[in-house]
Amino acid sequence: MTNQPVDEGMLTFYKELSKHSPPESASWPLAEQRAAWDGVCRMFRAPRPDRLMVEDLDVDGTHVRVYRPPGESPKPGVIYFHGGGWVVGSCETHDDMCAELADQADVVVVMVDYRLAPENPHPAQLEDSLKVLAWMRSAGRALGIDPSHIVGAGDSAGGQMTVGLALALRDQGLPQLRGMVLIYPVLGADIDTSSYIRNANAPCLTRDEMIYYLESFLGPRGSENWSDPYAVPNSACDLSWLPPAYITVAAHDPLCDDGIIFQGKMRAAGLAAALREEPALAHSYMRARHVSKPAMEGFKAIANAVKHLAHEGSLPG
Repeated sequence: MTNQPVDEGMLTFYKELSKHSPPESASWPLAEQRAAWDGVCRMFRAPRPDRLMVEDLDVDGTHVRVYRPPGESPKPGVIYFHGGGWVVGSCETHDDMCAELADQADVVVVMVDYRLAPENPHPAQLEDSLKVLAWMRSAGRALGIDPSHIVGAGDSAGGQMTVGLALALRDQGLPQLRGMVLIYPVLGADIDTSSYIRNANAPCLTRDEMIYYLESFLGPRGSENWSDPYAVPNSACDLSWLPPAYITVAAHDPLCDDGIIFQGKMRAAGLAAALREEPALAHSYMRARHVSKPAMEGFKAIANAVKHLAHEGSLPG
């Protein structure tokens, strides 16, 4: 990684956003944390592309939002898991990003409003993801989805959910995802990596915030969740039969090394894994894409990876 400073456009955006949802909000009561984050994301949300059809559905008690581009169907599908440290976030916080992904990659995106921690720690999120994916495969054609062409994708905590889902599918002998798109993912539980130390007080996500999120999701330190590969993919000893992965990390992010470590483990297992490093960006950079040129370039690369994996089953060249 370079010592390049955070892109000024992203930093300005983050400063404005943090006026409404500051880092210390992690210590607020849960209802206040969630309301503040939903509110600030609505405030800074970009308009959806006009051509999309968007609908909210219930899948056996789990809310999902479906983004469908026009044109011939069925199209490949994407099961998308939003970030937010498993504690905050919803279909409202990631609406514009999922809409633009569906539009740019020409895929049907299904965003999952999974149960949140700490009320619902691991494995509640994995249970929800398996349920929604099974529904996409059984009812997919009615939604315009080709059930044999489904990619998993997610940012931050959603990256963990994507890999956890792929591992569970493998172990249960179920059809595998066509690919994984992991966006500044949290994949480990080691809070003493060089990127955690280097970026302890970085914009968008601090080390202390991440410790709070991990403990909310995994429970008390030393509990079995902390070494469960479904919850902590970098603890997995066996990554065989996982689908190709596109991984993007940001230099100014405590989680930067998580993605780099995971790519190394996949490569060591003989699996296809591409890594894009963003030297001028921080965690959550997708949210700044309309005010930061490097963030928009990073977002377009994500959409291109989704398109390649969904339509062709391979990583971008």
